Amino acid sequence: MTANNIPTNHKPTIGVLALQGDFDAHRRRLEQLGADVILVKKPEQLDLISALVIPGGESSTLLNLLGQSGFEKLKQFVRTKPSFGTCAGAILLATDVENPPQASLGALDITIRRNAYGRQLNSSIREGQFLSHPTEMVFIRAPKIERTGPGVQVIATEGNDPVLVQHGKTLAATFHPELSEDPSIHKYFLSLVED
Repeated sequence: MTANNIPTNHKPTIGVLALQGDFDAHRRRLEQLGADVILVKKPEQLDLISALVIPGGESSTLLNLLGQSGFEKLKQFVRTKPSFGTCAGAILLATDVENPPQASLGALDITIRRNAYGRQLNSSIREGQFLSHPTEMVFIRAPKIERTGPGVQVIATEGNDPVLVQHGKTLAATFHPELSEDPSIHKYFLSLVED
Protein backbone atom coordinates (compact mmCIF):
# COMPACT_ATOMS: atom_id res chain seq x y z
CA MET A 1 0.00 0.00 0.00
CA THR A 2 1.17 3.52 -0.72
CA ALA A 3 0.67 6.51 1.54
CA ASN A 4 -2.73 7.08 -0.10
CA ASN A 5 -3.72 3.44 0.62
CA ILE A 6 -3.75 2.68 -3.10
CA PRO A 7 -2.42 -0.85 -3.71
CA THR A 8 0.75 -1.01 -5.77
CA ASN A 9 1.28 -3.73 -8.34
CA HIS A 10 4.84 -4.60 -7.41
CA LYS A 11 6.13 -7.45 -9.55
CA PRO A 12 9.02 -9.48 -8.22
CA THR A 13 12.28 -9.04 -10.12
CA ILE A 14 13.71 -12.29 -11.46
CA GLY A 15 17.45 -12.62 -11.91
CA VAL A 16 19.03 -14.85 -14.56
CA LEU A 17 22.63 -15.81 -13.82
CA ALA A 18 24.40 -14.52 -16.94
CA LEU A 19 27.88 -16.03 -16.74
CA GLN A 20 27.48 -18.65 -19.49
CA GLY A 21 24.85 -20.83 -21.15
CA ASP A 22 21.74 -19.57 -22.95
CA PHE A 23 20.75 -17.12 -20.24
CA ASP A 24 19.21 -14.85 -22.87
CA ALA A 25 16.62 -17.50 -23.81
CA HIS A 26 15.50 -17.59 -20.15
CA ARG A 27 15.38 -13.77 -20.06
CA ARG A 28 13.23 -13.61 -23.22
CA ARG A 29 10.84 -16.31 -21.94
CA LEU A 30 10.41 -14.63 -18.54
CA GLU A 31 9.86 -11.21 -20.13
CA GLN A 32 7.27 -12.71 -22.53
CA LEU A 33 5.45 -13.90 -19.41
CA GLY A 34 5.49 -10.37 -17.95
CA ALA A 35 8.37 -10.66 -15.48
CA ASP A 36 10.92 -7.94 -14.74
CA VAL A 37 14.33 -9.52 -15.37
CA ILE A 38 17.91 -8.61 -14.43
CA LEU A 39 20.89 -10.43 -15.96
CA VAL A 40 23.05 -11.21 -12.91
CA LYS A 41 26.78 -10.92 -13.60
CA LYS A 42 28.06 -9.76 -10.20
CA PRO A 43 27.34 -11.19 -6.71
CA GLU A 44 26.00 -7.86 -5.40
CA GLN A 45 23.18 -7.99 -8.01
CA LEU A 46 21.66 -10.85 -6.00
CA ASP A 47 20.53 -8.18 -3.52
CA LEU A 48 18.30 -6.64 -6.23
CA ILE A 49 16.22 -9.73 -7.08
CA SER A 50 13.44 -11.81 -5.55
CA ALA A 51 14.22 -15.08 -7.39
CA LEU A 52 16.92 -16.55 -9.62
CA VAL A 53 17.22 -18.78 -12.68
CA ILE A 54 20.55 -20.61 -13.08
CA PRO A 55 20.83 -21.66 -16.74
CA GLY A 56 22.66 -24.51 -18.40
CA GLY A 57 26.27 -24.37 -19.49
CA GLU A 58 29.11 -26.29 -17.89
CA SER A 59 28.77 -26.62 -14.12
CA SER A 60 32.50 -26.72 -13.28
CA THR A 61 33.09 -23.65 -15.49
CA LEU A 62 30.21 -21.87 -13.70
CA LEU A 63 31.91 -22.61 -10.36
CA ASN A 64 35.18 -21.12 -11.65
CA LEU A 65 33.43 -18.01 -12.99
CA LEU A 66 31.59 -17.48 -9.69
CA GLY A 67 34.77 -17.55 -7.61
CA GLN A 68 34.70 -18.27 -3.87
CA SER A 69 32.90 -15.09 -2.75
CA GLY A 70 30.32 -15.34 -5.56
CA PHE A 71 29.75 -19.01 -4.74
CA GLU A 72 29.15 -18.24 -1.05
CA LYS A 73 26.74 -15.39 -1.81
CA LEU A 74 24.86 -17.55 -4.32
CA LYS A 75 24.71 -20.39 -1.78
CA GLN A 76 23.01 -18.12 0.77
CA PHE A 77 20.58 -16.85 -1.87
CA VAL A 78 19.39 -20.23 -3.19
CA ARG A 79 18.84 -21.57 0.33
CA THR A 80 16.36 -18.79 1.17
CA LYS A 81 14.84 -17.47 -2.10
CA PRO A 82 13.00 -19.06 -5.05
CA SER A 83 15.52 -20.59 -7.45
CA PHE A 84 15.26 -22.56 -10.69
CA GLY A 85 18.24 -24.43 -12.16
CA THR A 86 18.24 -25.99 -15.62
CA CYS A 87 20.81 -28.61 -16.69
CA ALA A 88 24.10 -27.25 -15.23
CA GLY A 89 21.97 -25.08 -12.94
CA ALA A 90 20.29 -28.24 -11.62
CA ILE A 91 23.72 -29.74 -10.97
CA LEU A 92 24.72 -26.66 -8.95
CA LEU A 93 21.52 -26.79 -6.84
CA ALA A 94 22.00 -30.48 -5.87
CA THR A 95 23.41 -31.67 -2.55
CA ASP A 96 25.37 -34.51 -4.21
CA VAL A 97 27.07 -34.46 -7.62
CA GLU A 98 28.60 -37.51 -9.34
CA ASN A 99 30.64 -38.21 -12.50
CA PRO A 100 32.86 -36.60 -11.25
CA PRO A 101 31.99 -35.26 -7.78
CA GLN A 102 32.17 -31.48 -7.44
CA ALA A 103 31.16 -28.65 -5.12
CA SER A 104 27.52 -27.58 -5.24
CA LEU A 105 25.13 -25.16 -3.57
CA GLY A 106 23.24 -27.87 -1.65
CA ALA A 107 19.80 -26.27 -2.04
CA LEU A 108 17.97 -29.45 -3.14
CA ASP A 109 18.36 -32.87 -1.52
CA ILE A 110 19.08 -34.77 -4.72
CA THR A 111 21.95 -36.77 -6.17
CA ILE A 112 22.63 -35.83 -9.78
CA ARG A 113 25.01 -37.46 -12.28
CA ARG A 114 26.65 -35.19 -14.85
CA ASN A 115 26.51 -36.06 -18.59
CA ALA A 116 24.40 -39.12 -17.79
CA TYR A 117 22.85 -39.29 -21.25
CA GLY A 118 26.14 -38.95 -23.10
CA ARG A 119 27.95 -36.17 -24.92
CA GLN A 120 26.62 -33.35 -27.13
CA LEU A 121 25.98 -35.83 -29.97
CA ASN A 122 23.45 -37.63 -27.78
CA SER A 123 21.35 -34.49 -27.33
CA SER A 124 17.67 -34.97 -28.18
CA ILE A 125 14.15 -33.61 -28.03
CA ARG A 126 11.72 -35.94 -26.25
CA GLU A 127 8.21 -35.85 -24.93
CA GLY A 128 7.84 -36.06 -21.17
CA GLN A 129 5.09 -35.44 -18.64
CA PHE A 130 4.91 -32.19 -16.64
CA LEU A 131 2.14 -32.30 -14.00
CA SER A 132 0.55 -35.09 -16.10
CA HIS A 133 0.59 -33.04 -19.34
CA PRO A 134 2.66 -34.07 -22.39
CA THR A 135 5.55 -31.59 -22.68
CA GLU A 136 8.40 -31.18 -25.18
CA MET A 137 11.79 -31.49 -23.46
CA VAL A 138 15.17 -30.55 -24.94
CA PHE A 139 18.08 -32.54 -23.49
CA ILE A 140 21.67 -31.35 -24.16
CA ARG A 141 24.47 -33.27 -22.40
CA ALA A 142 21.83 -33.78 -19.74
CA PRO A 143 22.47 -34.81 -16.16
CA LYS A 144 20.30 -37.45 -14.48
CA ILE A 145 18.64 -37.24 -11.09
CA GLU A 146 19.66 -40.49 -9.39
CA ARG A 147 18.07 -39.89 -5.97
CA THR A 148 15.50 -37.57 -4.45
CA GLY A 149 15.52 -36.90 -0.73
CA PRO A 150 12.56 -36.55 1.64
CA GLY A 151 10.25 -33.69 0.71
CA VAL A 152 11.54 -33.44 -2.88
CA GLN A 153 8.62 -33.81 -5.31
CA VAL A 154 8.99 -35.13 -8.85
CA ILE A 155 6.83 -32.86 -11.01
CA ALA A 156 8.01 -33.96 -14.47
CA THR A 157 9.26 -37.24 -15.88
CA GLU A 158 10.66 -38.55 -19.15
CA GLY A 159 10.04 -42.27 -19.29
CA ASN A 160 10.77 -43.47 -15.75
CA ASP A 161 13.30 -40.71 -15.04
CA PRO A 162 12.57 -37.68 -12.86
CA VAL A 163 13.54 -34.64 -14.96
CA LEU A 164 12.00 -31.76 -12.95
CA VAL A 165 11.93 -31.77 -9.17
CA GLN A 166 10.78 -29.30 -6.55
CA HIS A 167 11.29 -28.64 -2.88
CA GLY A 168 9.48 -25.59 -1.59
CA LYS A 169 10.23 -22.79 -4.05
CA THR A 170 13.31 -24.45 -5.53
CA LEU A 171 13.10 -26.21 -8.91
CA ALA A 172 15.69 -28.21 -10.85
CA ALA A 173 15.26 -29.45 -14.43
CA THR A 174 17.69 -31.73 -16.24
CA PHE A 175 16.44 -30.39 -19.60
CA HIS A 176 16.15 -26.92 -21.20
CA PRO A 177 12.59 -25.56 -21.00
CA GLU A 178 13.85 -22.23 -22.36
CA LEU A 179 14.55 -23.92 -25.73
CA SER A 180 11.02 -25.27 -26.13
CA GLU A 181 8.01 -23.33 -27.46
CA ASP A 182 6.06 -24.32 -24.33
CA PRO A 183 6.21 -21.64 -21.59
CA SER A 184 4.39 -23.73 -18.94
CA ILE A 185 7.46 -24.55 -16.80
CA HIS A 186 8.60 -20.92 -16.58
CA LYS A 187 4.97 -19.98 -15.80
CA TYR A 188 5.00 -22.54 -13.00
CA PHE A 189 8.21 -21.05 -11.55
CA LEU A 190 6.75 -17.54 -11.69
CA SER A 191 3.65 -18.80 -9.86
CA LEU A 192 5.93 -20.08 -7.05
CA VAL A 193 7.74 -16.74 -6.90
CA GLU A 194 4.52 -14.71 -6.78
CA ASP A 195 2.77 -17.02 -4.29
